[in-house]
Amino acid sequence: MRHRSEPSQRKPEPDSPEGHTMYEYEIQQLRAAELIRQAENERMAREIVRGRRAARREAARREAEGEVHTGRPRRHRFPRTA
Repeated sequence: MRHRSEPSQRKPEPDSPEGHTMYEYEIQQLRAAELIRQAENERMAREIVRGRRAARREAARREAEGEVHTGRPRRHRFPRTA
């Protein structure tokens, strides 16, 4: 038998609105914000990698522009004499 001084220890159902405390809501909000920050950091990292790759390609292209280079093997203008 329960004494009158003891409060009722009824637990709310997990699916009821009473079951979700403010604490749980705050944890969910913090987790969502952390996932958003993490996604943004990953996007920035990919963008940096793309930028570096493009800069390397551009530098290689500029370096190759200075050289006169065709894909053909070099052929002498006059044949060798015997």
